[in-house]
Amino acid sequence: MFNKILIANRGEIACRIIKTAKKMGVLTVAVYSDADKDALHVHMADEAIYLGPSPSRESYLLGDNVIAAAIKTGAQAIHPGYGFLSENAEFCRNCATNNLTFIGPPVQAIEAMGSKSAAKSIMEKAQVPLVPGYHGEDQSSAIIKKAADKMGYPVLLKATAGGGGKGMRQVWSETEFKEGLAAAKREAMSSFGDDTMLVEKYLTQPRHVEIQVFCDNHQNAVYLFERDCSVQRRHQKVIEEAPAFKMSEKLRAQMGESAIKSAQAIGYQGAGTVEFLLDVDGSFYFMEMNTRLQVEHPVTEMISGQDLVEWQLRVAAGETLPKTQEQLILNGHAFEARIYAEDANNDFLPATGKLSLLKTPVESAHVRIDTGVRQGDEVSVYYDPMIAKLIVWDESRDKALKRLSKALSEYRINGVTTNIDFLYNLATSSPFIEEDIDTGFIEKNKALIFNDTKKALLNELPIAALYLVLSIEKSAQQSAQQSNDPHSPWHNANAWRLNEAHTHTLVLAHNDVEYRVEVEQKRQGSDAYYLINLDGEQFDCQGTLDNNSMVVNINGHRSHTTIHRNNNHISLFRANGVFNFIHILPDCGQLDSDDNHGGLTAPMNGTMVSVLVNAGEMVSKEQPLIIMEAMKMEHTIKAPSDGKIEEVYFNAGDMVDGGAELLAFSPLEQE
Repeated sequence: MFNKILIANRGEIACRIIKTAKKMGVLTVAVYSDADKDALHVHMADEAIYLGPSPSRESYLLGDNVIAAAIKTGAQAIHPGYGFLSENAEFCRNCATNNLTFIGPPVQAIEAMGSKSAAKSIMEKAQVPLVPGYHGEDQSSAIIKKAADKMGYPVLLKATAGGGGKGMRQVWSETEFKEGLAAAKREAMSSFGDDTMLVEKYLTQPRHVEIQVFCDNHQNAVYLFERDCSVQRRHQKVIEEAPAFKMSEKLRAQMGESAIKSAQAIGYQGAGTVEFLLDVDGSFYFMEMNTRLQVEHPVTEMISGQDLVEWQLRVAAGETLPKTQEQLILNGHAFEARIYAEDANNDFLPATGKLSLLKTPVESAHVRIDTGVRQGDEVSVYYDPMIAKLIVWDESRDKALKRLSKALSEYRINGVTTNIDFLYNLATSSPFIEEDIDTGFIEKNKALIFNDTKKALLNELPIAALYLVLSIEKSAQQSAQQSNDPHSPWHNANAWRLNEAHTHTLVLAHNDVEYRVEVEQKRQGSDAYYLINLDGEQFDCQGTLDNNSMVVNINGHRSHTTIHRNNNHISLFRANGVFNFIHILPDCGQLDSDDNHGGLTAPMNGTMVSVLVNAGEMVSKEQPLIIMEAMKMEHTIKAPSDGKIEEVYFNAGDMVDGGAELLAFSPLEQE
């Protein structure tokens, strides 16, 4: 076994690897950029080496610098994690040249699976079932379109060097093909430096089921069951589970054997994942093979009782697999939810900011949290915005799902927008509970998942208003106690008006929509209560506030709420999820109800990929104007209406600050 390894990665996966290495008595070396100099993985490792500036292309992607760091610290092996250099054949080759063990597959396996088109050719020869498609060398647009026309729409365009949903586009009709191909090629070139494409038939109700395989260099191979990863946005997974629901033992064995056949066809070693599309009729098709550890590997660990990182280290050190196929036992059910800094209500736009509050559910045998951040850390524009992975386990899917929803309701984050409320709504939706799931799940169930219903707002807005009034009163009481004249009327915060009701008028915004709330203070004996008027309805409310905890009684319904306030941003953490509001102060002006995120300003810090219009040009509503890249994702800025481009302020390749005006636009006057 190795004495010391270097981890060529960051964030939660680096921390995850360090935990297993410590358990095995293996020393660890971390690497870091400017943005990560105080990161959790740096503090957890035994040693840390600086790589360079914050952009990954100037630090984590510099393979020569990573190898130099390993040599300098005396590391014997390099674990690449996932992403970055994990599937870089040249880096793997350079490790061997420098007598460093690459904790992953051999070069030839990475090269074989690094091209989706080459992978499909290999699998076709190995008689692994394939989705109908074109993955030839002729990359002319006409040839690719001809193949798409022949197989019939919808089709899926995919970068052959791709992964993580990058360089992929669904094309639903012939008229969308040209724009879809251009966007996919552009994103592929930006992400991988290679815009070679393949096209395949897009199944309309498939499930995404993947098999975890493991091979050693002694001709042994096993599969550690399967994961269902069908729930996705932007072709990236949201919630994964293991084992897959509605999976018979016969089908599991068939898919497992096909996965092993796929791995053996390329002389595989180490941990790998063979991804399949599972159709409604039980037929399955090879999609791709990921030659690395997957983000969702913890659910496999939970149901198998195995530490896959430990397996990786043992196999890389030349040992045989710790278990045979017959010794592997599937036990219970597990879910993984990816906690992201992103705005689910705004097309999952990534978010940045400081984690001013970070309180996680209590970890146990049933609840596990893999993370690389702590309270007070920044979510940077330079890297993927995943904050953590929440993993739960129990004896059955139903019990595990209850644990997932409970843990999500207990997850407390503020200072940055997250997808926690979206995940809670998804996990508790009836179609998800009833296993009515395919890769189009989110799109088909938008109304259930996105918590914008009037009923939900009427439940939560009075609580937010009551919190504000109680906090104003509490602040006034504290000021009075600290003053020389505690009985001065200037310390009164009960909204007193001569010959009028004692009423606070508050403006609260939720998802960029403003609501006017009136709170009238009443007294019954020595007890205060409040009548809250909202949208024509009246709520009889009482409450007690103790720091960030509030007990409320609204129309006879008593409940508990945890509140976190960051300036005028208020988060209510409730048993049914988190609700976020903004307190609009009188001097703050009005929110733009038209939601400017898709308008003519930059939604966040990023890079200009392409400027599609010129000054003086007339454009139509929804016409793409500018394409930006931020946090590994492309964002298209479209015209909000018919109009004229007056001026363009940036060029392709420019760095842009969030909120910066990108171009001057004059809407066409409506007659």
